[in-house]
Amino acid sequence: QVQLVESGGGLVQAGGSLRLSCAASGSRFSIYTIGWYRQAAGKQRELVADITSGGITNYQNSVKGRFTISRDNAKNTVYLQMNSLKPEDTGVYYCNTPIGARANVYWGQGTQVTVSS
Repeated sequence: QVQLVESGGGLVQAGGSLRLSCAASGSRFSIYTIGWYRQAAGKQRELVADITSGGITNYQNSVKGRFTISRDNAKNTVYLQMNSLKPEDTGVYYCNTPIGARANVYWGQGTQVTVSS
């Protein structure tokens, strides 16, 4: 069982920055790939970025060069640093494992990010 708690969202103007945190429970956190997903109003949830246990990262094309995903296994936490934010980045951001995402389990409450133009 994995429990995930997202935080760090907020309202920011276009061009601004936010840092999201995903705190996970479980002693095996370090072996999991963790992804950040977002869901805009009226749209399906999509993968934004993920990071493997070894620190290999992957980004959606629309956020490359603006977002950075990182992890601190000692703190059981994954971060998403978001710079140069755009209105189209608005949505609820969630973290999850790929398996959890496909099985539609482990989702937390998410954290709202709103970027004003």
